[in-house]
Amino acid sequence: MNKILVLFDSATGNVQQMAELVGEGAALVPDTEVRVRGVEDASAADVEWCDGLAVGSPTNMGVLSWKMKRFWDEEMIGSWMKVDGKIACAFSSAGGWGGGMELACQSVHTVLMNFGFLVFGVTEYAGKKMTGHYGAVACKAPREPEIQESCKILGRRLAEWTALYVHGRKDQHPDAKEIPRLTPADVD
Repeated sequence: MNKILVLFDSATGNVQQMAELVGEGAALVPDTEVRVRGVEDASAADVEWCDGLAVGSPTNMGVLSWKMKRFWDEEMIGSWMKVDGKIACAFSSAGGWGGGMELACQSVHTVLMNFGFLVFGVTEYAGKKMTGHYGAVACKAPREPEIQESCKILGRRLAEWTALYVHGRKDQHPDAKEIPRLTPADVD
């Protein structure tokens, strides 16, 4: 069984909405159990349980939120070396476009890499101008269909990679499936 944890902090509910969409995307991969947990309710045991982890944070001055950073500094420090090699990705929302969401995703990646997680981005387009190269990003709530799709693609891709690399399910490689995917040529 593929085990995916979507861990999030959400000050306004926007990142929580994104987390639910990421979870929906992960659940599209057969034989995948998905848990969606707020950072205040999550524990190190949740992170140790999962094969793949999606971390969502509000953008806080271009980086992850203090609550998410505190979780890794305090809750996860005893799990050092216990989560090494797990697969992870990031997502973030800010109050406006240009608010630093991609930087916040990169700051989440930095924390995850320090714990030994293997982080990834998504090359697939979710719409005409929407990619998830650094993670799924939104301006406020994920209202637009392209942003919702970007969140779902991120979750699906996380579940695909863990199914492939953790469980040896070659049929779950993104290139082995008959899912319509947008490329840069499709959106020009």
